[in-house]
Amino acid sequence: MLRKMIVGSRKSKLALTQTNWVIQELKKKWPELEFQIHEIVTKGDKILDVTLNKVGGKGLFVSEVETALQTGQIDFAVHSMKDVPAQLAENLVIGAIPKRESPLDCLVFDQVTHLEQLPVGAVIGTSSLRRAAQLQLLRPDFQIRPIRGNIDTRLKKLREEDFDAIVLAEAGLSRMGWLENDSLKWESLPAEFCLPAVGQGALAVECRENDLEVQQFLAAIHDADTGFTVRAERAFLTRLDGGCEIPLAGFAEKHGNEVNIRGMVANPETFTFYRTVRTGIEPEQVGISAAEELLASGAGKVIRELKKK
Repeated sequence: MLRKMIVGSRKSKLALTQTNWVIQELKKKWPELEFQIHEIVTKGDKILDVTLNKVGGKGLFVSEVETALQTGQIDFAVHSMKDVPAQLAENLVIGAIPKRESPLDCLVFDQVTHLEQLPVGAVIGTSSLRRAAQLQLLRPDFQIRPIRGNIDTRLKKLREEDFDAIVLAEAGLSRMGWLENDSLKWESLPAEFCLPAVGQGALAVECRENDLEVQQFLAAIHDADTGFTVRAERAFLTRLDGGCEIPLAGFAEKHGNEVNIRGMVANPETFTFYRTVRTGIEPEQVGISAAEELLASGAGKVIRELKKK
C-alpha cells in the first residue's frame, strides 16, 4: 500500500490552486495515490508593507517550505518557479517542472483597455524592480508605486486605490481563471516590452534528493521542453547571483534542439540597461554565457552595488 503523500504549499489562493493542479495531474498518472496539503506561511507572506527588494534575503516565499521538506513534514512542495532561489536548500532537488503557462507579464487596467490609452502620468502598481525599470523605459511618464499582496488583494487595490493599472504575471491570472472573466480589462506585455522573470509561468515541484520513490512519481508530470528552457534561465540566474533586489530578467525559448535566451540587468539609478541574446545546444552553458556577457559589460558592478543597499 502506497503511503499518503503530504504536499507543502503556501496558503494563498494561487499557491493552493497550483498545488491542487499538480495533485490532479499526478492522480491522472497514479490514481491510487492519496494526497494531503500542508499549508505553510512564509516570510514573504507575512511582510506585506515593504517592497520585496527591501525585505532582503533569498527564498522569501520558499525557505519555510524547504525547511518542512528537510525535516520530513512534507513529501514534496509546489512553488512558482520564479520564487525559487538559484541555490536550493541542502539535500533538495526539483523533481518535476510541468508544462509552462504563459511566461509574460500583463497590465490589468482600472478604466481603459489598452496600454496606449493610459493617460500621461498614469499610476502603475508593481513592487518588482524588473517590471518597474522596463515600464519606465517604455513610458517615462509612468508613476510607479509599490503594491503587495496576493492576486485578489492587488485587484481590490486596483479598484479602490489610486492606480490606473497594475502589473501581474499572466500565468497566475490564467491558473485562477481570471482571464475568462469578461469584467477584467487586461493586456499582455510582449517580451520585447517587458522581459519576464527567470522561470515565470513555470512551476517547480521540489522534493528530497534521497527520496527516489517520490522522484519517480514526479517524473511523470515533468515537461522536457519546459525543463530545457528553465535550465538555461536558472543557470543564468545562478551565475549572476540574482535576487529580488536586482532588476534582472531572463527568458529562454526552445527552437529545434537549440535554446535561445534573452537576458537583461538594469541600473535603476542611471536607467542603464545591459542586454544579451545567446543561442546554443547545452542549456546551462548558454545561460552561463549570457550571464558572463552581462557581467563583462558592466552589469556585475551594478549587481554588487545593489546588493550593498
